[in-house]
Amino acid sequence: MQDRSPQLSMELNRLLLLMSFLLHLEEGPASPARLVCDSRLINKYIEDAKEMEKRVGQCQALPTLGCPAVLPSVDFNAQQWRSRSNESKRREILCDLALLVGAAAGARGQLRQECGATQLGQLYRQANAFLLLLQTFEWEAGPWEPGCHPRSVEQTDITSIFFVYRRLVQGKLRFFFHSLTKDSC
Repeated sequence: MQDRSPQLSMELNRLLLLMSFLLHLEEGPASPARLVCDSRLINKYIEDAKEMEKRVGQCQALPTLGCPAVLPSVDFNAQQWRSRSNESKRREILCDLALLVGAAAGARGQLRQECGATQLGQLYRQANAFLLLLQTFEWEAGPWEPGCHPRSVEQTDITSIFFVYRRLVQGKLRFFFHSLTKDSC
């Protein structure tokens, strides 16, 4: 029963976060600004990413991937990032998330260990939720369509997927939400 308590807590936190998102939505097209005006939401995702990374590090004897995961290179220059349009940032993040979601799904398919597979499933769901959310925003440039080619790196270590996700949430996504907050809140 003790093993289920942290899992139940994480599920309840996710439900609370979803409810927070839904409470910020109004009828009609979704606006990214409505979802980012409360910085506690992105901070919650950052904490979730850290927790997932910590938990997967506690899994016993994680195997290396037979087929390397192709992960986005999420490093960026903050000054150059600030000078870009929000649409340009959104498109880059969407490309990074699409690559990350694919890497998580591919790695999970190779993994037979329950602990690692559970954590990869959680990362997949959270990254995919961001991907779907950012795809639905209406922008002047129109909807996002796949076909991008982000900088990438191949990794065989499962923990690197979690590291990249945490860096993406702490970096590009946090700065993106911050720029939307400055413009819209």
